[in-house]
Amino acid sequence: MTDDRRALIESAYADRSRLPDAADAVRSVIADLDRGALRVAEPVDGGWTVHGWVKQAILLYFGLAQMQVMELGHLAFIDKIPPKKNLAGLGIRVVPPGVARYGSFLEPGVILMPGYVNIGARVGRGTMVDTWATVGSCAQIGAGVHLSGGVGIGGVLEPPGAAPVIVEDGAFVGSRCVVVEGVRVGREAVLGANTVLTASTPIIDVTGPEEKVLKGHVPPRSVVIPGVRPKRFPAGTYHLPCALIIGQRSASTDRKTSLESALRDFGVAV
Repeated sequence: MTDDRRALIESAYADRSRLPDAADAVRSVIADLDRGALRVAEPVDGGWTVHGWVKQAILLYFGLAQMQVMELGHLAFIDKIPPKKNLAGLGIRVVPPGVARYGSFLEPGVILMPGYVNIGARVGRGTMVDTWATVGSCAQIGAGVHLSGGVGIGGVLEPPGAAPVIVEDGAFVGSRCVVVEGVRVGREAVLGANTVLTASTPIIDVTGPEEKVLKGHVPPRSVVIPGVRPKRFPAGTYHLPCALIIGQRSASTDRKTSLESALRDFGVAV
């Protein structure tokens, strides 16, 4: 990505005394994030490219923004960054007290229940962010995703080059799942309730005669549930958390049917 603002922002990030010279560039980057003209990370040739300088702009923006009282009807907030405005014009639905922060972008058709979307995050068309689900800073959520109640999608701003959490199109993330530390959930994958994925969590494919251990990435269309595996310590053997790939979503079912039935097909709670 080439952008005339990049050099100003990278210079100010390295030397904060130069922030006044980059202030307009920083504010314009956040405005572009807010309207979807810019994003922190984007898919490129089957992978994802992270634009670290855009995250630098977000960090610099915190230094420019001032604390203020914000009143929305009967609600009041004190913060540096206001909620998004003109929600009806954006074609999204936000159920009280759901909040999307300025500098995030929600495509038309998104439904935000009483949850939260932080600055720098992007949520794709037709995605459901269910009750008390949170989408952390810079996370990239695809189209047609379902984030069930209480899901925690982690945010990342530092270091600027670190990959954000990515949940690709059509994925289903079950209740109380936690996905952090730049984990990538592949297209149309299904995470069973209470699955916790960090960069170091073993994701073990147990569908074949021998296990296959992955970390940081759930393959497309995988059905994943929480699990444990034993590990020996001087004090004894203890069971540490992992995640188990127990199958694949059926290619014979459409997305909606598959979302409703994929876990039940394997006898797993949604």
